[in-house]
Amino acid sequence: MKKVLLFSLFLVVGLWASQIMPNLLGENYEFFKESSTMLLYVCLSFIMINVGREFEVDKSRWKSYAVDYFIAMATAAMPWILIALYYVFVLLPSDLWSSGAAWKENLLLSRFAAPTSAGILFTMLAAINLQKSWIYKKIQVLAIFDDLDTILLMIPLLIMMIGFKWQMFIVIAIVTLLLYLGWRYLNAFNMPQKWYHILIYSILVCAFTHIIYVFSNHEVHIEVLLPAFVLGMIIKPQHYCSCGEERASTTISFVFMFLVGLSMPQFVGVESSNLTSITGAQPMMSWDKIAFHVIVVSALSNLGKMFPMLFYRDRSWRERMALSVGMFTRGEVGAGVVFIALSYNLGGPALIISVLTLALNLILTGFFVMIVKKLALSVERGVN
Repeated sequence: MKKVLLFSLFLVVGLWASQIMPNLLGENYEFFKESSTMLLYVCLSFIMINVGREFEVDKSRWKSYAVDYFIAMATAAMPWILIALYYVFVLLPSDLWSSGAAWKENLLLSRFAAPTSAGILFTMLAAINLQKSWIYKKIQVLAIFDDLDTILLMIPLLIMMIGFKWQMFIVIAIVTLLLYLGWRYLNAFNMPQKWYHILIYSILVCAFTHIIYVFSNHEVHIEVLLPAFVLGMIIKPQHYCSCGEERASTTISFVFMFLVGLSMPQFVGVESSNLTSITGAQPMMSWDKIAFHVIVVSALSNLGKMFPMLFYRDRSWRERMALSVGMFTRGEVGAGVVFIALSYNLGGPALIISVLTLALNLILTGFFVMIVKKLALSVERGVN
């Protein structure tokens, strides 16, 4: 629980630092921002490689995963759609409701609510001895597919942001090749997997995406999410349980959360955070209004994650409820989506609400896991 609270703390501290660093550093701020952004991409790549390493499926039984993937996809889609609707119809003035650009921006930004934090969730459920339960095994499948769906759906969203240009076809070709390689060579390569090896791989992934960006004359930008995830997929997983490995991975995650907060545009004392996008051009709200929207967006996000309640009808309602509540947890992948949205000049109150919603859900993670534990124990005792 301490680790989860620290995730939230680093995110909020980074958000606070983002408001004072421009004035503090003055002319040196641009160099500082570029350096921190590069480090953030490396950390995000590190996290996504580890998410990919968790993707272990029996390819000979791929049809048996079809229902689980559909449920995971819908569980990721429901909070995304609910929040996108809320951002457009509540946060934007009515004259923008029919704006295609406004919908594109908010569909991308609201995607932060889609992914469940598999790493945080698995660790906390294992800590309360649920590894052998149906709930734990099913959450393992859904959470990984949830992350995969988030990554895959980010691709058409980013293409939509680019528009119908020649660059789109290059992006589609690279994405198709990566997906083929990931499935064809799933868990095939026995590569070194200590934390510093993963960090080296992360730097190489970032270099790969940057080289494409430079050689295309800054026209083709492949986000690190998919290349890093695919690299994790093709590695034959070896899980190290030493304190040093755990400490290194946790430290990189802490740095990442801090850098996500640090990458936020300056909004304290300004009327709008970014005038180059529709979301960024919206006037900032008072903090009491922001707090209200954070609570509502959190509620909508978690309501969408209740989708598994409609399925697995051969299991008790308590097991399905525990499965759904377990999917409430958020973490690094959602924060990564927020950062990517920033790279497309999105901002404004919707961005701040998104970041603070992530922080609130992180703080509540222990509460969610305790609900799962209580429901699981009641199932073991045979309570209906």
